[in-house]
Amino acid sequence: MRRLDRYMLREFLQPFLYGVAVFTSLFIGGDLLFRIAGLMTEYGASLWAVSKIFVLALPRIIVYTFPMSVLLGALMAIVRLSSSSELIVMRAAGQSFARLVTPIIWAALVISLVNIVFNEYVVPAANTAYERTLQEEIKGNMRPQQAQTHIVLKRVVDDDIRYLLYANRYDPDTETLQHITIQEFRDNELVRVENAPQASWRDGKWYMKNGTVYDLDGGEGVQRMLRFEEQVLPFTDTPAQVGTRKKDADQMTIRELRHEIQAYQAAYADTSKLEVELHRRFSLPLASLVFAVLGTPLGIQRQRSSSSVGFGLCVLVIFVYYALMMLTGTLGEGGVLPPMVAVWIPNLTALGVGIWLHLRVK
Repeated sequence: MRRLDRYMLREFLQPFLYGVAVFTSLFIGGDLLFRIAGLMTEYGASLWAVSKIFVLALPRIIVYTFPMSVLLGALMAIVRLSSSSELIVMRAAGQSFARLVTPIIWAALVISLVNIVFNEYVVPAANTAYERTLQEEIKGNMRPQQAQTHIVLKRVVDDDIRYLLYANRYDPDTETLQHITIQEFRDNELVRVENAPQASWRDGKWYMKNGTVYDLDGGEGVQRMLRFEEQVLPFTDTPAQVGTRKKDADQMTIRELRHEIQAYQAAYADTSKLEVELHRRFSLPLASLVFAVLGTPLGIQRQRSSSSVGFGLCVLVIFVYYALMMLTGTLGEGGVLPPMVAVWIPNLTALGVGIWLHLRVK
């Protein structure tokens, strides 16, 4: 690595790490601490329980603060070099602006990839533990068990999915699953679909009633259709387990989200919210790379200016980006826009502006 590359990386990493600390603190002070104080006053939560809540809430916050911090690091690095005329000297020595910011772009790409992995393996587990701690240790399961909608059960053998069940509703009082669709797979290929209006728990098993079986022929259509009066479900989940199997979208991994979407689609249920969350698992971490492309040309100043100007510009860009992300995400969840389009609009917009600014600099 050239000395100039190391110098550019050092100029970027200092404000980046500062941004991680500042933006994370803002999230904690603006929302998390108030939530914890409410749990302590309303439920009498212990110090140990709220400490666990605090730690488990940090991963979901970090996923949002990393892109913000990359923008701050990229913008502030160029602002400082520009205001001290170092950028002019570097370019006069024959270094193009694109070559100068290449280390920052590569660092942002690495941060994006790390954030994707972090968002896949750490955040869902932390969110699940957060919800479990909240319900079991703080609220003490005070809420009575209520009917749940959109239940998805899976049976996986040797890391391959064999059965996927979708139930429109689960009633804990009668221990029944309603409006059921089951997909059976063999070598990751859908071979059978079963539909039934209801399944009841009896003698340690789930019994479907008055259902229909569709045997599929390698994706070429229905080969055979059969009707049955009663049939045992290929699932061993008890009613108590069914009530706790349901996860929110932010508690699922990418693979679990895809299985959930597949189950919804088989029952012709709306998958917009799940698809938005699935695409956001990639778009939000990759915002770090997009912000590096956008932030570097934004930092160029025609005259000497203080770092407060760069910080203010960073806050403005973050506000516009996340406001657009919330707007398009809501439109995607509501079916107004296709989920993929809705989620990627903010990144593509910011990337387009960044590329245009780079061309102007060139």
